[in-house]
Amino acid sequence: MIRVLGAALAAIITLLGLTLALWFAPATQVNLPQQVELNIDASGIAHPITAVLLNFRSYDTLLEVAVVLVAVVAGLALRERGPRVTPHERSADPMLQALTRRLLPLLVLTGVYVLWAGSYAPGGAFQAGALVAAAGVLARLAGYDIASRVDRLLRLGLALGFILFLTVAVSAMFGGRPFLNYPDEWAGSLIFLIEAVLTFSIGLTLLSLFVHAPGDASPQGGGDYGR
Repeated sequence: MIRVLGAALAAIITLLGLTLALWFAPATQVNLPQQVELNIDASGIAHPITAVLLNFRSYDTLLEVAVVLVAVVAGLALRERGPRVTPHERSADPMLQALTRRLLPLLVLTGVYVLWAGSYAPGGAFQAGALVAAAGVLARLAGYDIASRVDRLLRLGLALGFILFLTVAVSAMFGGRPFLNYPDEWAGSLIFLIEAVLTFSIGLTLLSLFVHAPGDASPQGGGDYGR
């Protein structure tokens, strides 16, 4: 009870602090959309949203990737501490399998397009990763055994996007540039490389959360999500 009250008190104090900070924040003196438009040519990307996320404010995106990584690692750690259950196998729906075989290539192809289009139109790694994860979830629901493949790629794939992102950010400092300041001639290529690897990591992260989610493994529940 004391822990609950302490956590509630800390949450209330944090909420009040954030509210006061926003209330007394000084007025913005810079027209950010105008600044983005003036510097878009130096970003290496034609689309302003992608330029902000992966160049002008790329440290925010780096921290977001780190938060997602921490969340999935914490989720998997809690999963390991839970009771071991034996999966209940069920026969796959032939209609769903037939539909999955036709939709999977379209989902993957759409994900690749969304990743590529992020340079000049709305899109990018997070949207493409969500589509790749959706393809994996659909395959799982159709009865395809993808859990073993996820397990083999999990350790590398979850952290690969963050590791590459951080490596590019730090490597710029060896050339005398600030943290996450890309060389002008390499900016576009580095951003696309980061987004491509992030697509794989984000897709695998979302998929692993689904595959490793606890579920009812009993025959009455009919679930096949337990392991």
